[in-house]
Amino acid sequence: MIESVTRNQSKSLYQQLRFALINAKRKTKELSQRKLIEEGWLLLFAGFLLGRAIILESVSPFAVAFFASIWMIRRKLSLKVAFAVLAGSLTIYWEHSLFLLSSIFLFCVLAGIFRKTTNQQKWLPVFVFISCIIPRISGSYLTGQMETYQWVLSIVESSLSVILVLIFMQSVPILSPSAVKKDLKNEEIVCMMILLASVLTGMIGWIVLDASVEQVFSRYVVLLLAYIAGAAIGSTVGVVTGLVLSLADVASLYQMSLLAFAGLLGGLLKDGKKIGVGLGLFVATLLIGIYGEGQGAPFRPVMIETGLAIALFFATPDGWIRKMARYIPGTNEHTEEQQQYLQKVRDVTAQRVETFSDMFQALSKSFSRIDGVTPQTQDGKERDYFLSNVTEKTCQSCFKKESCWVHKFDQTYDYMTEIMAEMEKGTFDNKRKLKRDFENHCVKSGKVYETMKNELSFYEANQRLKKQVKESRKFVAEQLRGVSDVMDNFAKEIMKERQIHEQQEQEIVQAIRNLDFEIEKLDIYSLDPGNIDIEMNLSFYDYHGEGSKVIAPALSDILEETVIVDKEEVSPFPNGYGYFTFKSARQYNIQTGVAHAAKGGGLISGDSYLTMELGSGRYALAISDGMGNGERAYMESMETLRLLRQILQSGIDEKVAIKSINSILSLRTTDEIFSTLDLAVIDLHHAGAKFLKIGSTPSFVRRTSDIIKVEAGNLPIGIIKEFDVDVVSEQLKPDDILIMMSDGIFEGPDHVENVDMWLRRKIKSIETNDPQAIADIILEEVVRTKSGEIDDDMTVLVAKLEEHIPKWASFPLHKAQ
Repeated sequence: MIESVTRNQSKSLYQQLRFALINAKRKTKELSQRKLIEEGWLLLFAGFLLGRAIILESVSPFAVAFFASIWMIRRKLSLKVAFAVLAGSLTIYWEHSLFLLSSIFLFCVLAGIFRKTTNQQKWLPVFVFISCIIPRISGSYLTGQMETYQWVLSIVESSLSVILVLIFMQSVPILSPSAVKKDLKNEEIVCMMILLASVLTGMIGWIVLDASVEQVFSRYVVLLLAYIAGAAIGSTVGVVTGLVLSLADVASLYQMSLLAFAGLLGGLLKDGKKIGVGLGLFVATLLIGIYGEGQGAPFRPVMIETGLAIALFFATPDGWIRKMARYIPGTNEHTEEQQQYLQKVRDVTAQRVETFSDMFQALSKSFSRIDGVTPQTQDGKERDYFLSNVTEKTCQSCFKKESCWVHKFDQTYDYMTEIMAEMEKGTFDNKRKLKRDFENHCVKSGKVYETMKNELSFYEANQRLKKQVKESRKFVAEQLRGVSDVMDNFAKEIMKERQIHEQQEQEIVQAIRNLDFEIEKLDIYSLDPGNIDIEMNLSFYDYHGEGSKVIAPALSDILEETVIVDKEEVSPFPNGYGYFTFKSARQYNIQTGVAHAAKGGGLISGDSYLTMELGSGRYALAISDGMGNGERAYMESMETLRLLRQILQSGIDEKVAIKSINSILSLRTTDEIFSTLDLAVIDLHHAGAKFLKIGSTPSFVRRTSDIIKVEAGNLPIGIIKEFDVDVVSEQLKPDDILIMMSDGIFEGPDHVENVDMWLRRKIKSIETNDPQAIADIILEEVVRTKSGEIDDDMTVLVAKLEEHIPKWASFPLHKAQ
């Protein structure tokens, strides 16, 4: 056992050492890379090569432009870069070194003179132009070579320097530590390639194995960019790199075609990984190399250069390539990086929403928290405070104060308490024995009665005020709790991630391919029953509704649930990819009908109704009856339904919504604004129904030959400030017909003793199942019983529950194979 423990400890120690070595190696690597960028070794090497770079045999616009860019962006490195440029120029010839030395010196003088000028970056091209043209013209003048050609060449060189400094100003920041993680635009990529091609120009004359080093690296760069970004960027980089290199060696002008063609072929063959991209360069080299040999260029060095470039490309670690691809838009790596960023933003947003939800929950608890004092103790304190006010105004100056409140405290206190209780009830005048006993006990009984009556009015007002505050606190607590629940649900929706369903993905992809459709992308977000959420990109040559006719039925067979097309965006081009969203079809549909009439046949009815979808497969039907008739009743009922619509759409629970409406209507005005509310919320996935009836009449459900009555007892909205909402639940079935009505219908029939039985008989006798026809018949029957008179507002709302039958049925996939 001791040996086993020792062996485990040794193994654990070995793993810790191994992890420590791996971390140290990784940190050393990151440190070296950071040092390479921060200390500017890459920029110094680039400056050395740019000091050697010459085009058109004598034009050197690169070095001064590069030094000016470094001076503006990374001024601490400008002296080192100047020495690197001069060191590179010394490897060419001394006249070139003298020209660069004088140009850099003149630029420093101009920059020093105008150092206090605002927006020096705008003056930078001017400084570069002057720094290039004056030394070149002065040199030509001193050597006696001042000709028109030299003038033109000097102006061209200075102009190119101005253009290059604008390009390098966009390229150099990419190599700076502060901009390493910046996403590159296409323009920045091109500018970076111009800088890289300019650096490669400094390698002209370097030969390895009969191969030009600059050609090897130029093809390697084209391969790299074609593999990362595709044909467009690859061919662009080939053209830019080839153009710059051909200016340095006009005999190699055909190399531009080779690089451009290689970038195009490599980008087109990038799906074949590195082998495909390398094959593109090899084919381009064969085709263009044959042309070059016909122009006198040897074929063997060209193939060696291609072979070395491909070898370098294959030797490049995939990790480096993926790291570079993260900064180029359009690549998979860049897309993943953006998705990670969006996911982080989403997580932060969800966390903030959850924080707000917790805050509202805490506020709700603080408002609904009951004081630590029990109601009995609280009532006792209030009573003692009341009696202390009475005794202060009556007993304080009485000569029997000590006798009553010291020697007979219990008896005096009991008398005062009993009198207070009887006055609150309003029965004190009938209590003769109590009066007689207290008058024998107290010499100032009359004054006590009068003072107690006066103080009691203040006491009752104070109690009413405290009750209102308590009710208001409870209303605010319920509202805050409802808001907290909504925000919590919203946070959960934000955190909804794409779930992994590998088996279902493979089955769906295989089924779609067996149906001879091309699928590019498939995202399964949810496969929960009743909440299926699938997105995919499909290609059709000529779209004729295959999404709903074929794909949705196929998904329905695979997932064993009815699936429909929720959204489709079809490509306008043949064989283009279209975007499709598939979701669960609801199991039931609602068909509604309504009939209503105003009192006396008027135009304005005090009844209002509402039918709306609440989302998540729920459907709401409501009738509100304002007290009385006419415009005022209409405004009351419409206001109730308007508040109901807005609160229900926010996602707050139905009971909280109704309590909120009641509190709002009862607190916002002193006028009597009362209205009834009959609300039914039906879940279209399982046909469960909730009925909330606030002062409203019963509803009826017709199921074949049975009539089910649904009723609940609650006062109308706005009468009292605090009440409990009774919720009646009922499980509906297909083809059930729900009939909701206002009191004008339920209480309308004249000469009918039992309206309940009369309505049951009438509803059962209706032969049609059309909701609108049923509503019209019921309204007509009620009006007929009143000899055509309408003495109250009448509204009938009828809803029929139907099973949802999709237009296209599912089919077994094995038959389609």
